Amino acid sequence: MKEILRVWKYSLGSFSDSKTERYDNWIASIRTVIFVSYMVTNSFIVAGVVRHWDNGKNVTNDTKCIVK
Repeated sequence: MKEILRVWKYSLGSFSDSKTERYDNWIASIRTVIFVSYMVTNSFIVAGVVRHWDNGKNVTNDTKCIVK
């Protein structure tokens, strides 16, 4: 398990600076939170697109209704 976490930490970005070595786990945690929030947001966007995919209406009919 430690090896998986170590690979995940290094996959999020380079940690070769010895000056900030003690903050590596904090940085990896923050980057993981950002990554997860991007994935959740993208999942909601894709779910919304799939939900409204070809529901019997096309753009021209919707546009005509708005113009009236």
